[in-house]
Amino acid sequence: MPDLRSLPLSRAHARRLRDVYRSAGWPCQDTLEIELLAAGLLHRVLAPTGHESLRVTAAGLRVLADTLAGNRARLSAHEALVERVAREMGRAGRIAWRGLSLRAQLAAPDGDAGPARWCLARPDVFSIRNTSVADYVEPVVHEVKVRRADLLSDLRQQDKRAAYLDLGECWYVLGCDAHGRCIAAPDEIPATCGVLVAQGERLAVARAAPRARRRALPFGVWMALAKATPASGLDEEAQGLLA
Repeated sequence: MPDLRSLPLSRAHARRLRDVYRSAGWPCQDTLEIELLAAGLLHRVLAPTGHESLRVTAAGLRVLADTLAGNRARLSAHEALVERVAREMGRAGRIAWRGLSLRAQLAAPDGDAGPARWCLARPDVFSIRNTSVADYVEPVVHEVKVRRADLLSDLRQQDKRAAYLDLGECWYVLGCDAHGRCIAAPDEIPATCGVLVAQGERLAVARAAPRARRRALPFGVWMALAKATPASGLDEEAQGLLA
């Protein structure tokens, strides 16, 4: 049997295995397929009609299961940090929402005198001050990253960051790797954004965000907030200790 350790599996390999498992297994005859066949993760099946198809081997299924477990662990780490940020905003007297889709405005491309563009921004956490004065809500976006590859990919998306900045003050919240090291240095994050670093149970400010200009939220954002359920603020367990 081929040595499976000789093949460095990438996301593309895992994705192809998953595609073959979900489909009829028609071959693509590309380099990914060659490598998966050579590693014993796929095998060829010849039908009596002469048609060839692919099937995932037992070793391939183990790889798929390991990939699924890893994806769940990464998602759990991300969601746990998102929850921490939302709760911290609540403790700071703010109202926070998770997973909102908010309409943001982007400037026209460089050299283009045309109208501004609109897009949907989906920040991990969006929060406003708990105030009755519309001009004082001070909206803040928190974008949470727990994997360096995801962070670097996100930083290349200038329009995404511009959309966040259109909504308000923007912060990146950085998790740690398996060795407890922060996934990035603060100076890797654009100066237009603040940086928070998860340090154990604390969220430490590595660099403050520039203060956003004070303004009222657009009507469309207010409507999105009205339709969504904010995250809980103080711990529910603590409520029982109050007289």
